[in-house]
Amino acid sequence: MNKTAATFCRLKAKKSNLPSQGSVFLAALAREGRLQVRRRGDLLNPLVFFALVVVLFPLGISPTEEILAPVAPGVLWVAALLAVLMSLDALFRPDLMDGSLEQQQLSGYSLAALAMAKLAVHWLLTSLPLILLSPFLGIMLYLPWEAQGVLLLSLLLGSLALSLVGGIGAALTAGLGKSGVLMTLLVLPFYIPVLIFGTGAMQTAISGGNALPHLALLGALAALALTLAPWAIAAGLRITLSGE
Repeated sequence: MNKTAATFCRLKAKKSNLPSQGSVFLAALAREGRLQVRRRGDLLNPLVFFALVVVLFPLGISPTEEILAPVAPGVLWVAALLAVLMSLDALFRPDLMDGSLEQQQLSGYSLAALAMAKLAVHWLLTSLPLILLSPFLGIMLYLPWEAQGVLLLSLLLGSLALSLVGGIGAALTAGLGKSGVLMTLLVLPFYIPVLIFGTGAMQTAISGGNALPHLALLGALAALALTLAPWAIAAGLRITLSGE
C-alpha cells in the first residue's frame, strides 16, 4: 500500500512539473509567429492577390463611377474571400510533413488549442493587413466614405469566420498534397452566408440604411465558428494523422 502511494505521489509530482495549457498556448503563438514570418511569400501572396483583383477590375469593365460604385461591395468581398481561401491551403501541411503535428497530438495538450494558436497568428499576419488595405482599394472603386467603417467592421468579423471555417478544410486536406480545389469545394458552401451578409451590410450603408442587422449576423457567424471550429479542426487533424 505504501509503495502504491509513493508511486502515485511521484506520478503526481511529475505531472505537476509539466507546463500549463496556457503557457503552452503562448509558446505555440510565439513559435507560429516566428515560422510564418520566415515564410514571407506565403504571407504576401494573398495580399498581392487581393490588391491585383481590385486594381485590375476597373480595367476590365470601366473606370467610371457610375459602373464601379454599385459593384464595389461585391468586388471587395469576393476578392477578400478568395484571398483568405488561398492563404489557408497549406496551413497545416508543413507541420504534417516535418512531424511536429504528430508530436503535438502525442503531447497530451489540447490539439484544438494548439490549432487555434496557428490560426490566430495566421489571421493576424494575413487577414488583418488585408482588412487595413481594403479602404484604400475601396476609394479606387468609388466606395462612399460613409461605407468605409462598415467595410472594415464587416471584413473584421467576416474574415474571422472565413479563417475558422477554412481551417477545418485545411485540416481535412493537409495530407493530400496540392488540395486547393478539394478544400474550396469543402468550405465554399459555408462561405456563402458570410459573403451575403458582408455585401449586404455594405450595400445597406451605401443606400443610407442601418447596417447593424447584417453586422450582427456576421458577428453571430463568427462567434459560432469560434465556438465550434477548434474542435472540428482538431478532429480533422486526427483524421489526417490516422491516415498517414
